This record gives sequence, C-alpha cells and structure tokens, in this order.
Amino acid sequence: MSRDFIEVRGAEEHNLKDLDVSIPREEFTVVTGLSGSGKSSLAFETIYAEGQRRYIESLSAYARNFLGQMDKPQVESVEGLSPAISIDQKNAANNPRSTVGTVTELHDYLRLLYARVGTQYDPITGEEVGEQSAQDMVNQILSLPEGTRAMIAAPVARDRKGAFEDLFDELVSEGYSRVEVDGEGYDLTLDRPDLDKNYDHTIDVIVDRIEIVPDARSRIADSVETALEEADGVLKLIVPDPPEGMDLGSNTRSTGSLGGEGDDRVTIEFSEELGNPNSDFRFSEIETRSFSFNSPYGACPECEGLGKTKEVDESLVVRDPSKSLKHVFEPWSYKRSYYRTRIDAVAEHFGVSPSTPFEDLDEDIQEQFLYGTNSQVVFKRSTRNGTRRKEKRFEGVIPNLQRRHVETDSDSTREHIEKYMAVTECPACEGTRLKEQSRHVLVDGTAITEVNRMSIGDALAHFEGMEANLSERELTIAEEILKEIRARLGFMEEVGLEYLTLDREAATLSGGESQRIRLATQVGSGLVGVLYVLDEPSIGLHQRDNDRLLDTLEGLRDLGNTLIVVEHDEATMRRADTIVDMGPGPGKRGGEVVAQGDFDEICNSEDSITGDYLSGRKAIPVPDERRGFDSTLTIEGARQHNLKDVDVEIPVGAFTAITGVSGSGKSTLMFEVLYKALARRMNDNTSVDPGEHDDVRGIENIEKVRLIDQSPIGRTPRSNPATYTGVFDYVRELFAETSLAKQRGYEKGRFSFNVKGGRCEECGGQGTVKIEMNFLSDVYVPCEACGGSRYNDATLDVEYKGETIADVLDMSVEEALEFFDHDTRLKTRLQLLSDVGLDYMRLGQPSTTLSGGEAQRIKLAEELGKRNTGDTLYLLDEPTTGLHSEDERKLISVLQRLVDSGNSVVVVEHELDLVKNADHIVDLGPEGGENGGEVVAEGTPEEIAEIEASHTGRYLRDLLPAVDIEGPRADERRPAIADDD
Repeated sequence: MSRDFIEVRGAEEHNLKDLDVSIPREEFTVVTGLSGSGKSSLAFETIYAEGQRRYIESLSAYARNFLGQMDKPQVESVEGLSPAISIDQKNAANNPRSTVGTVTELHDYLRLLYARVGTQYDPITGEEVGEQSAQDMVNQILSLPEGTRAMIAAPVARDRKGAFEDLFDELVSEGYSRVEVDGEGYDLTLDRPDLDKNYDHTIDVIVDRIEIVPDARSRIADSVETALEEADGVLKLIVPDPPEGMDLGSNTRSTGSLGGEGDDRVTIEFSEELGNPNSDFRFSEIETRSFSFNSPYGACPECEGLGKTKEVDESLVVRDPSKSLKHVFEPWSYKRSYYRTRIDAVAEHFGVSPSTPFEDLDEDIQEQFLYGTNSQVVFKRSTRNGTRRKEKRFEGVIPNLQRRHVETDSDSTREHIEKYMAVTECPACEGTRLKEQSRHVLVDGTAITEVNRMSIGDALAHFEGMEANLSERELTIAEEILKEIRARLGFMEEVGLEYLTLDREAATLSGGESQRIRLATQVGSGLVGVLYVLDEPSIGLHQRDNDRLLDTLEGLRDLGNTLIVVEHDEATMRRADTIVDMGPGPGKRGGEVVAQGDFDEICNSEDSITGDYLSGRKAIPVPDERRGFDSTLTIEGARQHNLKDVDVEIPVGAFTAITGVSGSGKSTLMFEVLYKALARRMNDNTSVDPGEHDDVRGIENIEKVRLIDQSPIGRTPRSNPATYTGVFDYVRELFAETSLAKQRGYEKGRFSFNVKGGRCEECGGQGTVKIEMNFLSDVYVPCEACGGSRYNDATLDVEYKGETIADVLDMSVEEALEFFDHDTRLKTRLQLLSDVGLDYMRLGQPSTTLSGGEAQRIKLAEELGKRNTGDTLYLLDEPTTGLHSEDERKLISVLQRLVDSGNSVVVVEHELDLVKNADHIVDLGPEGGENGGEVVAEGTPEEIAEIEASHTGRYLRDLLPAVDIEGPRADERRPAIADDD
C-alpha cells in the first residue's frame, strides 16, 4: 500500500456505498457534492473517526478506562492515516465568561505580561504605586540636599476614634516624648492632648530629629528601622523647611506646620507594603490571577467578572406614560393595598390625583415617583383602631424593585421583577470585568482592559515594536511573551478575523468564526505530519477575505500536513490540489465518488453536477425583474458595536440582502438592532435588549417578525427533525391506529421516546449513551440495550406497513415521502423539508449532530408549514451555509415563495448567487471592525455592481448580464421567481 495516500476501502458509514477512495497525503483535498451526498460521512465519520479511534486505542488500558471504547466506523480498512484533528463549525463556548481572548489563550499571555512587567497606579491619585525596603528608604532620605533638617515619625494611629490615653502612656514608657496629633505638636511629658473619643484622630510619634550629613547613614538607618517597627511598616519623613529646588517625589505631600514651624513643610511617606502613602486605596500583590475575570482575585466584585448586571429598566416599568398613576407602573398592581397606599400617599404629597396621567406630571415629580422622594411622605393605613399615620421617605418604584430582587427568597417574585429588568454594562467596571486595582496596571501606558477592547488588527499594531518602549529589565522578561502574543494575533489576522475584539463573547461568534479561531490556534501550534479535517472554513467570509484564509490552509499543507476540507466554495476548489466530488444525488442516491481530480478535471466531468456549475454549463439565473415596494422599515441612528449612526431602509414585501466584508456590521444591524427592537415592541419580549439606535419606523407595515437562525433545534439527542416540525405527532397517531396497538391498548403516547412506557429505559429513549471523555469532547455511543432504536421490544412489535416506529425514524425525508405517499398531512410536511434541500436527512437524526445550516433549514421548513397570513418579516443569517449550488436553487425558490405570499425576507449573506436574486441590497463597510459600520451602498444588485466603493459590487459584476442598464423604477418592478429549468 502506498504511503503517499490515505487509502479508504469498503466504507459504508451512513449512505456510503462500499466506497473506495485514495486521498493524497500532504496535499489540500476538497470533498464536495450535493447536501447529503456523503461528504461528512466520508471525511468526518469515516476518516477522522477512525483516526480518533486509533488514537484512543494507542493509550494505556488505564487511560481507556476513563475514555471508553469507541465503535469502529463501518469501513473495511483505512490505511495511511496520520494523527487527526477535526476543526468543525460548532461553537465551543456557550459560557458568558469565554471571550475571543480566553478561547485563543491570548488572555493568558496578556495576564502574564501585565503581572510581570506591569506598573501599578493608584486609581484615586493616579500616582505610581510601589513598595520599598528599609534600605531603599534610607537611600532616598540621604538623597535630600546636605544640611536638610528633618524628623522621622511613626504614624501609630490614622483616622481612628478614641482618647488614646493608654497609647500615650505606652509611648512615654518607651522613651518617646514628642508626638503630632491632628497636625498639632505636643510634648507628652509636659502637655498631653485631651482628645474627644467620638472623633477620628491621627497620631504620629517623632522617633528622631536628623540632619542630612555624610556620616548620618547609621543613625538614620536605626531610626528608620525603629519607626517601621512602631508603625507596622510605615513611616513619615517630615521636612519643616525644605530647601529650594528639593525633589519631593510622587509620595510627598504638603502638610502645613508642625509645632508652629513655618507653613512650607512637607511630609514624605514610606511603606514596606505595596501601596501609596497618600491614598486610602488598599493594594494587594499583583499576580497573573489579578487579571483573570474568572477568578475572585481579579474579577469585578459587582458583576463577578461578567461585565454585565441586571438593572430595572425605566422604559419597561413605564411603557405607556399616558396611563394614570394608578396603572402606569407595570410591575405594581393598584388593586393590591401595598402598592395602592404608596401611590395614593405620594400623589397626595404632591397634590395630584391618582387618576392623573403620568405624562402630565412635572419631570421632577415623575422622577421622585420612580426613584424616591426628597422629603418625607405621610403614609396612611386603616386598622381596627382607626387610621395610622407614618412619615418616611418614599423609596421609589425602581429602587423598590431593585431591592426586592436582591432580598427575595421567592423564585416567582424574582422572575416577576426580572421581566422589568434589562442587562446593562456593569457601572462599577464599565464592562471590563476586572476589579479596580487590575484596571490600573499599565504596560507601555496601556491597561489590559484597553487591550481587550481592541480589535485583533489594532492589538497587533499596538504590540508591534513595543520592545523599544520597555526598560532593559522589562525587555528581558517580556520579549518571549510579546513574540507569542504577536504570533497568535497574526495567525487570527491571516484567517480574516482582524475585526473581532478580544473581549467579544465567544458565544456570540458564528460557527465560521469559531472554526477559524481554532484554525488559527492550529497554525500557531506548528504541528507537522497531521491530518486536518475541516468543515466549510469559508463560511461567513466575504469573497474579498477568502484569499487570506486559503493562504493559511496552503501554509498548513506546506508544513507537511494533510488537509481534507468539506467545501462548496468555488475559490477554495480552484486552489485545492485534488477535488473529490460525492453524489450523484443526496441520501440513498448518493454515497459514491462521481469524479476525482483537479479543478479542470472536475469541470470536464460529464457525471459531476459540481462540474456543471464550475464550468458554467449550469448556473443559477438572475430574475428578469426586481420587485417594487411602497413601504419600508426604517432603522434610524443605529450605533451598536461598530455601526456609525447609520440609517437603513428595509423594503416591505421584498427580498433584501445585507452584505459586506467580514466584521462590517451586518449581523449587528439585523440581529442586535432590527430583530431585538421589533421583538421587544411587537412580541412584548422584555428579555431582549436592543442594540443602541434611535428608532425603527414603519413597524405598522408588518404583523410578525421571525428570526430563523442557526442555533440548535435542541440540546440533546431527544430532539430531531421529526419532533421539531410536528411530523412525529402524525406518525405516532398512525401507529396508535394499527390493529395490534389497539389490541394492546397502546395510545399515541406509547410511541413517544420522551415518556415512560414504550421507550427503552436504559437510555431514557435517547438511543445513545453519553460517555464523558474528560480531556476530550464527550462522545455519544449507541445504547447496548435497544441498539439505538430508542424503544423497548414490546413497542417494536407494532408495525405500520411492515415498518416499526424505529424504522420510520431511520428513514430519510426522501424515503418517508415515498412511504407516506398516501397521507396528505404527512406528505405536506415532509415536502417542505425536501423543498429546503433536506431530502437526505433522517427523520430521527439527533439535533446534536446537525450543522447550523441544517438546523436553520429545518426551522425554515417549520415556518413554511404554518398558516400563512402574509406581512411577516423573516430574518435569516447566511441561509446558504452548507449548500451546494444545486441546493441553493431550491432555497432561493423557497425564499421567493415566501415573498410572493406577501411577506418580507431579509438575509445576511455572502453567497453571490443568492445576493444577485435579491430585490434590494444594503451593503455595509467599507471594511471590518472600526473601519466598517457604514452604509456603502443601497439599491438593486445592478445598482450595487456599478458602485466602485463596494467590494460586493465588484464581485457581482461578473454575475449580472447588464449592469450598465438602470434597473426599473420602484413602481415598475414586479415579482418574478428564477426559473428552475
């Protein structure tokens, strides 16, 4: 067997048909084909799975006890395998504490840098913080001009209450006579101060009077040691008459006269402990954990390192200011006496009626209702003995809710109050997550919190050449750390992520962004001889950014690694060494290699649908006309993240694409601003916090808003396409109507794997058992009791048309359409799944195995199955994810069908074949991150293609037949669906 190839023989995983294929080692191979043709089955579930299984088998028996036994893929043999690493699109972190900086381990290097070479500054005074030894103090004292007279004092009490008679007795017994109390000098042997024990006092005992002369070192050193011992590591040097031009230093302050001596005296304070003698701020030793927001040692105590807090939102408490005082406060019911007595009392206090509309009150009175009164209010309460009166300040509706949210032990009360709360930036740490001391440690004049808020591109520029600004000692410590930081930032820039900020929550990243972060980490590892298996790394990338990603992949290959990439992107296929085209169809009609070779060979293959599209023999057509529109949704003043106060019009009753380079603000505009604003106002969803903007006008033109995103349809194997779309309800009804089911008294619930009765109790109806892999990702293996069927034997006795309920769940959508051809209800639902390109998907496929694109298309099918009322706004984020060009044709037809039914569709998309089918484009940019967030162009695809400043427009030109012809006027545009023939 040649060592130049990975040789797969007899692969039968899922729909693979006894497949033999040879994949070149140390080359860049793309596996492509229709959705469901077997690409992932070959790349991930055969080649990678076998590599992972062999790795586990190579471990000791002791280690395998913790990892469990992995099943061998259904393949005769796989030869020529290297150690395998999978880089998929799953978002690895749903923890709100995970950020781009933490998942890339960049934050670990930043913490090390700041802990080792950072300089602390006092948050109050801004002065540098340090610690000194007794020898350092002596040297600084001796550095004063010769002849300077001074006193060494020990601060034995600082701002403490008491008469201190015992302290004065103790000082006299130790031989001290001179003290300074609250700035006044006293001789304890002649005139003791009479102090009020109820007031704070500061007492300094004078240890020695000195003169700065060459032979005074020994005496000064002894006095310094004595003062430090008396005052627990702190001393003061009091200079009554400082010589002109004396360098006082940052820890020096003017303190007025001592015992009547002049007004110009100064005090220099020293401390063996870390701190600033001129400040009350308490410091602790700086360590790497001081900069970790996942550690109590470094996290902001208010938000516990999350950077966010929940606060009562005034706009949720008072939604309709035209309502009367009785009913304007949403969380308070006037029917309850507790609230009624308070509203009535405060209204009477201000001389207004409880029936007065809130908006008619003076702003000051509104403020006091919400946040508390400035003066006492008379509260009246009726009792058996008459009316009781009590005067006190009214705490305010909002402080009342905030207090009760903290104090209550009732979950229902807390949940009720949280309806009126919004997640806001933590006011204590301003969203930086770190405690105050950690935020005031600087390296090269910059705090770690400032670095975390930089984009990857800006951070790379910040650290370039930093060595020139460091001292020799700092450079020795930081040189290797800086190299590592720059390398990691550089790798992320290479894969097109320069627009991401380091403090961006990992849970908010798209699947493509998460995958490219892991790819950058692998590039940084410098491994050689590894097999990398990647799943559509180009997802989420604008065509302009794709070249850098491909350079990175080729760089991995050139190191001596083997790359197998599941991909549909034409540019990626052009750069690949080899293309393996799977097909010829999806599901059971796939599982074969229809063509293999370089780009030209695939184009020339008559059996390859991929080749048809790459060669131009087939193409997704451009609509003959664009739809017109009479009304719009207008977003005004969008400023969230990098959006720069933009105004955007979204046509109602049309198909709109939001485009732009990676990081230009597309998802922020559609999801953070548009969707959340509409969800809050239309769906009364108070849990969402819309991104910063002025207004969204034209909401009256739509009735509903639906977000169809790529989040999972379920978090456990219990959820699957059949249950999510409602297909399984009909299937269970059919099985419950069979003669055997009726004989045994089985009802519909018997055939549910979510309740006891018919399910396998060993796996709880999941069909799989989770094995915790400790330092590897958890693995689900088939249940040994039921063999993965989910049901017990008695339930599997019942058959419908010769198939059990488990057999039905194992059918693909295409097979189920044929099997249930007679049932209109089921056929209609199944056809919708087929229409969105999911013919190949098994009805019972666990949601944990679905890609983001598949989950999104299942949601789209479920929406299509609802009764259409029109006037719905559908929002989709990159719906072409995971789709072959042939499948894109189907998706575009479905989206056009939605618009034809009177709905509006808005997509965030990079795929130009879909973009060219839109009626209207909003192109953001011009670049990503801080250099983006502007509207570069708006209009029809033809209009966008003529705008030089638009990166999208430049790539559209090649796909549009007549960009020099002006599009029809809005009132002339008529709907048209691209012909599928």
